Amino acid sequence: MTACSIDKTIGDMKQDTETMKKDMNKKWGELANKMGTVVEDIVAPNISGIARRYFGIEQFEDFSIRYNRRNRVNPDKVKEFDVIAVSKDAFIVNETKATARESYVDEFVQLLNEEIYTYFPEHRDKHLIPIFSCLNIPENINNRLTKEKIYAMAMGSDTMDILNFDKIKNLVESY
Repeated sequence: MTACSIDKTIGDMKQDTETMKKDMNKKWGELANKMGTVVEDIVAPNISGIARRYFGIEQFEDFSIRYNRRNRVNPDKVKEFDVIAVSKDAFIVNETKATARESYVDEFVQLLNEEIYTYFPEHRDKHLIPIFSCLNIPENINNRLTKEKIYAMAMGSDTMDILNFDKIKNLVESY
């Protein structure tokens, strides 16, 4: 085998490795996206029961999953909301993640504090109920959500449940 053919073989192997790496990264991305939608598919049906049990909401006027909404202030911006549920008096905004991360909480807090009513100005007069959902929420994330007065929804013993309802209720009542 000549040096030239060895170089070509090594070059081919490098190219094959790069192609396999790109394919694997693409498959991991697709799997991560699918995991996100699987968690959303678990969370969404639980919103009605949570709304009834914790907030006394018996019926929704609107209930949307994976709802794309154009920003009313900046129409070039469109955002997908995991679950939007609207009753006569309440406006539930649910953010669902496959994995709970501090950065996801930061983004949700920013949305709630700065942008939510640029997407939904018609619900400004309703009671906003923000819910961050994940299959498992670590204590540090739960504490952060509680501090921000965002309900933490995760798997309980047999279904989704709010982890910090009483803590937020106590925070709100102390004002």
